[in-house]
Amino acid sequence: MKIAVSTDERTPLVESLFCELKERGHDVTYFGPERGESMDWPVVTEQAAQLVASGEAAEGIVMCWTGTGASIAANKIKGIRAALCLDSATAKGARTWNHANVIALSLHSTDDTTLKEILDVWFTTPYSSDKWNLQQIDRIRKLEQASSAKSST
Repeated sequence: MKIAVSTDERTPLVESLFCELKERGHDVTYFGPERGESMDWPVVTEQAAQLVASGEAAEGIVMCWTGTGASIAANKIKGIRAALCLDSATAKGARTWNHANVIALSLHSTDDTTLKEILDVWFTTPYSSDKWNLQQIDRIRKLEQASSAKSST
């Protein structure tokens, strides 16, 4: 599976993420700096989210110091449902109920063990297909469409 990854700084967590994704057989498209450099998180997050929204990547993982900014930026892109996941329970809920297609991670708060737990759940949890849940996802799409229509006028 092709995964778009972005970060504003290249920390040991980013290296761990690359190793985990490679071990799981995923193809990574990376948006971010090399070691010792930094980039603006809204810029790299947008690049990763656009790749997911266009269908060129199946899913995305976006990161910044808290993960909050990256999740906010990713959610500005039509078709993206990014969830800030600080633990595996949140990742499971984001997949199940919110049909999240992008994980936002904190470079500060996520350790290697938690990263593995989040990825384990993320890649094995299917989207819920029950009627009520699908109605909620449809409501999110309608909010997004209404917002897009207002901003283009």
